[in-house]
Amino acid sequence: MPNVISFHQSAKTMKKLLIYSALLLFLGSCGNSGSGELTGVKNRKNYYTPDPYGMVYVPLGSYTMGVSDEDVPYAQLNNPKTVTVQAFYMDQTEITNNKYRQFVYWVRDSIARTLLGELKPEQYLVAENTKTGETFDPPFLNWQTKLEWNSQEQDVRDALAQMYLPENERYFRRKEIDTRKLYFEYYFVDLKAAARKDFSAQGDPKEAGLSNRPQGMKDRSVYVRKEVINVYPDTLCWIHDYTYSFNDPSTEKYFWHPAYDNYPVVGVNWRQANAFCIWRTQLKNSSLYGKKGETFISDFRLPTEGEWEWAARGGLEGNPYPWGGPYTRNDKGCFLANFKPLRGDYAADGGAITVICGHYPPNDYGLYDMAGNVSEWTVTAFHPSSYNFSWDLNPDYKYNAKDSDPPALKRKVTRGGSWKDVSYFLRVSTRTYEYQDTSKCYIGFRCVQNFMGRQKDDKPSRASKVYR
Repeated sequence: MPNVISFHQSAKTMKKLLIYSALLLFLGSCGNSGSGELTGVKNRKNYYTPDPYGMVYVPLGSYTMGVSDEDVPYAQLNNPKTVTVQAFYMDQTEITNNKYRQFVYWVRDSIARTLLGELKPEQYLVAENTKTGETFDPPFLNWQTKLEWNSQEQDVRDALAQMYLPENERYFRRKEIDTRKLYFEYYFVDLKAAARKDFSAQGDPKEAGLSNRPQGMKDRSVYVRKEVINVYPDTLCWIHDYTYSFNDPSTEKYFWHPAYDNYPVVGVNWRQANAFCIWRTQLKNSSLYGKKGETFISDFRLPTEGEWEWAARGGLEGNPYPWGGPYTRNDKGCFLANFKPLRGDYAADGGAITVICGHYPPNDYGLYDMAGNVSEWTVTAFHPSSYNFSWDLNPDYKYNAKDSDPPALKRKVTRGGSWKDVSYFLRVSTRTYEYQDTSKCYIGFRCVQNFMGRQKDDKPSRASKVYR
């Protein structure tokens, strides 16, 4: 008998659940659900990636990455391999002194606003959204308030005094910003650690091996990394790199003087270049934040080695130089890049050291100085055998080296050759490296941005009627 009662109770419970489910279904059908068909989320604005200012579009494509002619030093570091690279945007020229100076000035002004925010929070800080009443903790910097560097208020002058060189370090009584204090703090998500489901606080690969652990078991903040880095270029690199050479004028004037505004920035290490890309993303997204209907952009970043070579080739398969080849002169006998064409004759190509960006003709993608002028950082870590184990789709090899890591793990690939290199290093397939924490007077960089989608012509209007 107890079993019979239990059976009847279970049947009644099931009946109630079925009725309740049906009622929910009916009530849901009376709501704003359209026709009940699978149509996707309504009222979503079509998004087409805008052309970023100062960048050119590099299309999707496949090419033979690596040497297409003789391997002069027989280094066997770049064995030929067919790869595919997705579409992206790339800076038309290397980042110039003036563009990088915008970054330096932003860091300088943000520090000043932080100091003045402690003195006058109502003027230099934004603690509340006046429209929604939302409070910000910590508050945002107020960039609308003009900085008064020469203020008559003593408390303002005292607050800003710590940004300047101390009096015992000044010469000719010049009141100058202490560039040693220009630190930029930024955050990024370590996607490699997240993909490994590495739940260690430091993202140590030794702590990985948790691939079967369910997602969502940990706060994702364990993957957020914090970096603090001084952003001012190493202007002394001109002397440090070439001791027995008179490069004092470049040290004293190259970065900040207006005569060099459109010359490529140098003395920037890999970490500073990476920080610049993150700041550039934040700068653009901040301007879009307050605009109705605007979406955040894809991140600016350093190019991968595969992207850089694909862009440098300009669609010319198997040629040694961005302009084709095999010669470094055009049909008029003029050199096509800024490099060291003859023994000791740096001026034969029109420049002794760096020259103004865009001085020589672009390649077929519209990119300037993909050979010569300055070598360029890539995001790729250097490994002699990386061509062999990297994937053939968007090939890349990354390693987030720590300060405690040995020097061999801090090597980053540089490409393109520079004003001080012979023609071999100008070849699109030649790869070399430099350490991520070093700065050189012949290494600069440029940024890329992912194209979101397949290609520019990949629009619903060009597809079938299914999207209409």
